[in-house]
Amino acid sequence: MPHTPNPAEDDLDAAPPPQPVFHVEQALLGALLLDPHRLDDVSGIAADSFSTAAHAALYAAITTLPRPAPAEHAKNTKWLDRVLTAGQEQARGLTATYLHTLVQVCPWPSHAPAYARMVEAEHARRRLLTAAERLIHTVHDASLPHPVQTVLAEADALAAVVDDIANRFTPRSGILPRTAAPPPAAPDHTEAVEEEQLLLATATARPADIDAVRWLIPDDLTLPLHAGLWQCLTTLARRNEPIDPVTVLWKAQQRGLLDGGSEPGTVLRMLAEPAGSVEHWAERALQRSLLATAEHTGRRIEAYASDPANTPFQLVVGARRALADIATVRTRWQNATGTTPPQQRRPAPAIRAGPPTTTAAHAARSTRATR
Repeated sequence: MPHTPNPAEDDLDAAPPPQPVFHVEQALLGALLLDPHRLDDVSGIAADSFSTAAHAALYAAITTLPRPAPAEHAKNTKWLDRVLTAGQEQARGLTATYLHTLVQVCPWPSHAPAYARMVEAEHARRRLLTAAERLIHTVHDASLPHPVQTVLAEADALAAVVDDIANRFTPRSGILPRTAAPPPAAPDHTEAVEEEQLLLATATARPADIDAVRWLIPDDLTLPLHAGLWQCLTTLARRNEPIDPVTVLWKAQQRGLLDGGSEPGTVLRMLAEPAGSVEHWAERALQRSLLATAEHTGRRIEAYASDPANTPFQLVVGARRALADIATVRTRWQNATGTTPPQQRRPAPAIRAGPPTTTAAHAARSTRATR
């Protein structure tokens, strides 16, 4: 039989979120309601650090109302009544019963600083998760007139959140997140395949232009065959050897690129249909690589931040390693386009990031890039 909601039920008591931080917030608020002067020992949090609107409203009221004299507070509930009235302006569901519950469930009011630190840690995790989700959403926003610049700005915003968390929590040695990184998203190759074929054919027809796009690397291309053919072209160009469809095909055979079932005739026909310029198609490939790297970075950090078992220290280490992949592609993008987008000054990292994990990042390729 379906349950009919009872208007008299107190939702705050009837259905508390199962997350431990909810109970931590209750303990902290109870300690402050019982002894408002313990607020002097609480730092690092604000009203928006709490996970529910009711708790945020209560904390805002506690921190803004004048504190009562300890002797007066022990004799009556006048200050608690004012806190309740102020809190109800933001959260109408607050009741005097719930304030009484908060006081009752607080194990040790003297532990308020520890409770506040836990609230701050959970808020840091939520902030990181929100920033990672925003980066992923931006990558897939096809309406952006300048997708790369916007995505890089979101990556900077994400990095700023990571730096702030590192400054709030004294770093420990590089402990990686316990959460496994997600597999790369399956890319849609349709547009990328066509443009990469034009890149390879045009570079074969105009090998003198290959040197101008040294910032493009094989891992930027979506298909293993295309990546291998680009490596063949750059190798031949570097050695000043003859370049045409036949010499590239021969080099591809020596590298085992035809072992996967690629027909020699098909490769020859592909390399014989140039169009446009090498630089244009190379920049398009690099743009896709950058956006795909940003998406995979966002998903990695999203996975780390979605796991409440990860500590702020682990989140910082994992996020900085993931962001290193974007930094690598970003440098090549700036070399390709001759632009250096303005960036906010960031404090020196408190944790030394490990080497970029470019293998996993470059495996994820997207074709949603538009100029």
